[in-house]
Amino acid sequence: MTDNRAATVLQILKQTLALPKWVKGKNDPFETLIVTIISQNTADRNTVKAFENLSNKIEITPEALEKAPISQIESAIRPAGLYKSKTQTIKQAATTILEKYHGTLQPILTLPLEDARKALMQFQGVGPKTADVVLLFSAKQATVPVDTHVNRVSKRLGFAPAKGAYEDVRKNLQLLFAPSDYLAVHVLLIEHGRKTCKARHPLCNTCQVSVYCPTKGQWG
Repeated sequence: MTDNRAATVLQILKQTLALPKWVKGKNDPFETLIVTIISQNTADRNTVKAFENLSNKIEITPEALEKAPISQIESAIRPAGLYKSKTQTIKQAATTILEKYHGTLQPILTLPLEDARKALMQFQGVGPKTADVVLLFSAKQATVPVDTHVNRVSKRLGFAPAKGAYEDVRKNLQLLFAPSDYLAVHVLLIEHGRKTCKARHPLCNTCQVSVYCPTKGQWG
């Protein structure tokens, strides 16, 4: 594994995959937190449907969600699955932000990265991936969130240990790439995992970076 190989792979992915339009959105911190909570262990289309349902019924603010009936939130986000536990996470997050942070995530987002991660992970149901997504997209903090696609593709490309845990993958990626590329690394590895380096039957024969992949052909 070399920095040059990683840089080459990233450059190819930049040339062959487009960044989704939402990447350039305003990425409100609280909305990002809620979307990411909803997205846990569910498909993208279900996340989108659930968030649209929720935002059509309730304003996405700590105040509105804290006051909203549990049944209303559960009904809205039901398409995303695990709606009861996710509703509890959403309610607890809204309450904590109101009571401890005066209704805004800004006091957390302006902390040094590791302190901000720890503060977010104090919220019920918020793990490292959710914290890193909020910090990367809404605070431009230098971190690489690791979802299932990023985890799989990184390990297949040899960018992280085959049996590495979340922090192993995140730290390896952050050593390999420049902080200015962290957002692109996160998004493009996800896109590559969805379209080509699939969990089952990856499309190795048409993969644009297969020549740089040490595990090519092992996942048929």
